[in-house]
Amino acid sequence: MDAPAHIGPSIHIKGHVSSAEPLSIAGHIDGKIEMSDHALTVTAGGRVKADITAHTIVVGGSVQGKLHAGARIVVRETATIEGDLSAPAISLADGATLHGKVETGARVAKPAAKVATRDVETSAA
Repeated sequence: MDAPAHIGPSIHIKGHVSSAEPLSIAGHIDGKIEMSDHALTVTAGGRVKADITAHTIVVGGSVQGKLHAGARIVVRETATIEGDLSAPAISLADGATLHGKVETGARVAKPAAKVATRDVETSAA
């Protein structure tokens, strides 16, 4: 596996970030992050205010926004998250702080309920 691209602690980005390779964030990002086929790591010093879409998301720092992963989300003990998490698998370490909703697993559509019908004859007397 290739080494991830790195956004260092002194870097501040405002706007849309997309990547076609793994990415590690130790700096600050305010905007939107999209990298559906790769892993994103927010290190313990990283600060992100963005909706995130990635194959795998690992959070060790601070994130505000919705997180959606195609495979999994890993929340480390140093993480603070304000936002909703959605992925087939989510792990939350002791000590992590999370304010939001968690949705795991693939949704399975429920079959429509069958309604029994029958012909009824009535007669007025």
